[in-house]
This record gives sequence, structure tokens and C-alpha cells, in this order.
Amino acid sequence: MPQALKSSVALLPVIVVLLAVVFFLIYRSSGEEAPRDVGARASAALVSQEGESVGSVTFMQTASGVLVAATVEELSPGGHAFIIHSVGACTPDFNAAGDHFNPEDVEHGFIHSSWRRSSGAAHGGDLPNIYAAADGSARADFLTDGVTLDTGKDHSLFDADGSAIIVHEKPDTYGAGEADTGARVACGVIEPER
Repeated sequence: MPQALKSSVALLPVIVVLLAVVFFLIYRSSGEEAPRDVGARASAALVSQEGESVGSVTFMQTASGVLVAATVEELSPGGHAFIIHSVGACTPDFNAAGDHFNPEDVEHGFIHSSWRRSSGAAHGGDLPNIYAAADGSARADFLTDGVTLDTGKDHSLFDADGSAIIVHEKPDTYGAGEADTGARVACGVIEPER
């Protein structure tokens, strides 16, 4: 093998590393940085208005958002709004959880352009409805980029007063105005898992 070719081959790993560093720096400076806490987990134990356990919700940080998994019992059959609220409290009553988690103070609902972070804004608490079967059980999995488990971010579930997940009596209509979703039938404070 000629000496010039040997020198070029020997430099190949250095060039690859330099290119990787350049691409990483470009990625980091091109917008929203990836979550620091990929793999972080949180959970909420859901209780009814009577204080009985009715299910649980887990949250797992991924590179693309937070994976939300819910198992709920004792619901009326049909759709139920499933919404993250702005305060990590369920007592003395579920109104202690405050309004919808809305760190960027934008409109409610899926049906307008500002709903997702990729378009510049997010009403992070808006999640898809869950649906209970005839026996009152519901199971749901979905991914949202409207919240993060990273601390120190504007859309973190772990801001100064925490957050809670609420199951409502009726389904959300997903419009820009907040629909009447009825009573808050289950609540759980979202807690980080260690």
C-alpha cells in the first residue's frame, strides 16, 4: 500500500470523530435540545373523590417526549378527558390541582396550530381522551411532547408547585375553547420515581 494511502487511512478515525463533533454542535445549536433525563420515570396513584384507589399513571421520558401509560378502573363507560393540571395537589378536593398545565399560556385543544411545541407553543396538559369499557376499566398509552420530566424547563412537570393528572367525567372535544368535561372523578399527584 502506498505511503500516502496509509496516511489517509490512519487519519480516517480522526476525521470521523471531528465530523461527529461538528454535527453534534450543529444539532445542539439548532433548536430545542434533547431531554437530559431520557429514561427518567414518574408516576401518579389515582384516587376517586371518595379516596379509593382507582388506578395509576406512569410517565417515562424518551428522546421524543414523555410516554404516558394509564390504567384506570371504576369509570363510567365511554370517553373521559385525561388532563395534566398545573398544581401537584389533589386535596382537600380535586380543585386543588388548579387549571390545565399550560406553561406557555396558549389556547386549549388539539384543533389549532399552536397546540404542539414544534409549532412554537404548547398547552402541555392537553392529552387524548381515555375510553372506559362497559366494566369501567380503561387502558391507554400515548406519547406527548407537551411536557418533560427534565427539571428547569418551561414545560417540566416538576416546576415549583408540581402537577397532577385528572380524569374528568366527560370527554374533551379538543377545541380551542375548554369544553365542559364535567366533574373531576379521579386525581393523582405526579411524583418522580427515584
